[in-house]
Amino acid sequence: MISIVIPLFNEQENVRHLYNRLLSASPLWKETFEVIFVDDGSYDDTLMLLQEIGKTDSRIRTIKLSRNFGHQAAISAGIKHAQGDAVIIMDGDLQDPPEELPRFLDKWREGYHVVYAIRTKRKESFFKKIAYKGFYRLLKVVSEIDIPLDSGDFCVMDKKVVRVLNSEMLEHSRFIRGLRAYAGFKQTGVEYERAERAAGEVKYTFKKLLQLAIDGLLDFSAFPLRIATYFGFIIAIPSFIVGLFFIIHRVFNFKVLGYSPSDTPGLASLAVGVFFLGGVIMVILGVIGEYIGRIYFEVKKRPFYIIDEIYSNQQPD
Repeated sequence: MISIVIPLFNEQENVRHLYNRLLSASPLWKETFEVIFVDDGSYDDTLMLLQEIGKTDSRIRTIKLSRNFGHQAAISAGIKHAQGDAVIIMDGDLQDPPEELPRFLDKWREGYHVVYAIRTKRKESFFKKIAYKGFYRLLKVVSEIDIPLDSGDFCVMDKKVVRVLNSEMLEHSRFIRGLRAYAGFKQTGVEYERAERAAGEVKYTFKKLLQLAIDGLLDFSAFPLRIATYFGFIIAIPSFIVGLFFIIHRVFNFKVLGYSPSDTPGLASLAVGVFFLGGVIMVILGVIGEYIGRIYFEVKKRPFYIIDEIYSNQQPD
């Protein structure tokens, strides 16, 4: 059996269309299946529509979270309750087409434990395309593990990988594609063209995308902390040379290339140096603060999602 995990947040425009597309594509999978919808604190009619669909299809399970915990937490809730030999993660806006799943499942049957999607094309704004490309390439450079370029959450994972994510990787800050890569096992990518959102408004706002990018960069790399060391050397070496020049000038009172430090008062250069160093220090303190904040949330060990109800046959379990 395969489990399909789909997080939803205010997707009332897409729920029925999504279900119909899943139903139409299901004969191609050649497997029995269950669909686990995770209602991530929707305040529209998403949950009601899921309950109506579930009354006619026993393969549907709905997990209702107590509030909006975010896309990555909703995925974590879904895979925690998945029972399949393979678990599929896909978005609820139909940008991840269900019709593409046979290619992923074929790779899984060949023995791959993780089959992730590689986005060759995006039907999104130019700014978003540039932002995504820049983020993935920056992550590739600074990350201490190999996170494939242009890979999203859309994937098929074998149950042994899901078991590791559920039992061993319990950090509060969730970046599923990074955790998936960290788990290892035998992985491969499948290229596909990411479709447009079927209907409704984009739920991943710029703020949420920025937070996801920060999570990815800070959760899998200590490089931002090392920036302090690099800045230290970059600033200290020329400062030492300039300081040595001033000392020699004071002792021997000579000019270099016709210049003497006493020719200018030096107030402007001093102010620029102080403000520059102050800015660098504030940036470094901010980066350190981000890491300390993550430690603070981790040591409290709060759950990264809370379940309100689980509906099987649309009756609360």
